[in-house]
Amino acid sequence: MLAAAVQLNSTQDTERNLEVADRLVREAAGRGAELVVLPEKWTVLGTPEDLAAGAQSLEGPAIRWARALAQELSIDLVAGSIVERVQERDKTQNTGVHVGPDGEIAAIYRKLHMFDVEVGEVTYAESAHEDPGDRVVVSELADGSRLGMTICYDLRFPELYRLLTAGGAEVFSLASAFTEATTRDHWEILLRGRAIENQCFVVAANQFGSHPGNHRSGGRSMIVDPWGLVLAGAADGEGVIVAELDFERLHAIRHRFPALSHRRDDVYGFAAAPAESLAGS
Repeated sequence: MLAAAVQLNSTQDTERNLEVADRLVREAAGRGAELVVLPEKWTVLGTPEDLAAGAQSLEGPAIRWARALAQELSIDLVAGSIVERVQERDKTQNTGVHVGPDGEIAAIYRKLHMFDVEVGEVTYAESAHEDPGDRVVVSELADGSRLGMTICYDLRFPELYRLLTAGGAEVFSLASAFTEATTRDHWEILLRGRAIENQCFVVAANQFGSHPGNHRSGGRSMIVDPWGLVLAGAADGEGVIVAELDFERLHAIRHRFPALSHRRDDVYGFAAAPAESLAGS
């Protein structure tokens, strides 16, 4: 399977963001990609006021576009994450949507971990205006392989990725707007670590550059293999990276280096959730 990560520089201009995403997803499909991943908050990125103004429901224009384009191009499209307006909630949610080649929504994942931290001189407080999700989601791609869906700050929580692997994940999608500082110092290490620990592919689409509200994202979108090798990495700016996901290699690594079967859950008290509770949206 050929997979692609799309790197964007999203702003408060939702129409412009969608136009760029449309062009780059089409470019990825034109290069043979069967799985395409967009970054976090690709529809709108900026101040809390910008995010509130650009929030949409899952019946809104962004997901309608994603469904139509996935069907037109016959691809699996992970529509990064959008700022989702949810009925009967005061706060929005940070929501990823996997659309299959038939244009139907295959899975919905709402970001579990809220980014309430200080990075340099900037304070981030996602929980002030966003509610976290409460489900771990593994979806199925058109070729039958299994996709574990994650968003940005989730990358720092290895237990989530272990649950996704217990649910059968072979590929992790990561839709992100990692800060410039944390991209520089942590991004590649964490991506390769999650890939190696779980013997999975990682398709990580990051935002790049300056955004309204004094935020900067670091780019460097990557596709990593189950041995931790970087198969593709993005240059600065908006663009697309593509790499082949060789599942025979994945199965060979898991067979020859069966670390997943060597876990001692009986000692460290980790109880993996049953796969059926993880599947779907």
